[in-house]
Amino acid sequence: MTYATTLTALADPTRRALYERVRRRPQAVGELARALDVSQPAVSQHLKVLRSARLVRVRHEGTRRIYSADAEGLAELRRYVDQMWDDVLAAYAAGAAEPSPARARGRARPPR
Repeated sequence: MTYATTLTALADPTRRALYERVRRRPQAVGELARALDVSQPAVSQHLKVLRSARLVRVRHEGTRRIYSADAEGLAELRRYVDQMWDDVLAAYAAGAAEPSPARARGRARPPR
């Protein structure tokens, strides 16, 4: 899986709502369907996408399927975002280390 799979899975507002609900506490498909006013088959399909992106996991309790958040699914996305921040901070540090032409001549920059 890649961060793109995670972003694609979370791009749909219904899937985001489902993920947020199971992130708070494990829930059954029927409970999720009632809470979001979405049919159980639709919820199941959305959960299938979230599961393939490793954002949720399922456990069986009799005939019920209980879904909960799987933190591993966010790990790849987190690494991607952290890498972007590392690049931004490195560019900022490099820019801050270079003297500006105004500072090099001993003049302060005019306020904006």
